[in-house]
Amino acid sequence: MSDDSEIRVFLVDDHRVVRTGLVSYLATEPGMTVVGEAGNGRQALDEIAVLANHGRLPDVVLMDLQMPGMDGIETTAAIKQRWPDVEVVAVTSFVEETKIRGALAAGAAGYLLKDADAGEVADAVRDAVAGEVHLDPAAAKALTAALRAPRSAADSLTPREREVLVLIAEGGTNRQIAKHLGVAERTARTHVSNILGKLGLASRTQAAMWAVKEGLVAGREPA
Repeated sequence: MSDDSEIRVFLVDDHRVVRTGLVSYLATEPGMTVVGEAGNGRQALDEIAVLANHGRLPDVVLMDLQMPGMDGIETTAAIKQRWPDVEVVAVTSFVEETKIRGALAAGAAGYLLKDADAGEVADAVRDAVAGEVHLDPAAAKALTAALRAPRSAADSLTPREREVLVLIAEGGTNRQIAKHLGVAERTARTHVSNILGKLGLASRTQAAMWAVKEGLVAGREPA
């Protein structure tokens, strides 16, 4: 946490009205201040880097997950890699087990729904600073149900990894995948590596064949 008693919060959401609402929420909470906001993942990384350079690194980032280009899960992972002490709380409309797992695996310290009231948002921020994980009850229920049910290898993939897997099966190179997703080629390579690791496969060709076998893409031989 920052040296003073205030908790510094940064907002990331592609809807301005959501960011405005969060600013209003947090303005009523003692000991919290919003130090910046961004409308997408790339902008968030740039703005947080500027804050870091000025000694005003946020304590907690409230992160939307569904954003064009660089989504919230990818942005969360990038933040935790560059600034491990910054906590991230996902704030989203989706109660999907894969998204919850993806956010937590990326390093998120909480998962809230966008209809959460001001008190719950503030509690999640404080819990994150205290090193605790704050889950919306619906998210916790979804995770519990998933743990009780048998999981296939495909369930271990995040939505973005599934998208990359389909592109691999369609013969896409890392460069083509990166261009399609609007990310750096290095990020595309990381996705491919993560997919191979999660599925226990040794090559892109095996991944493509696996995707066809699992019905993720129309039956065709990988390029």
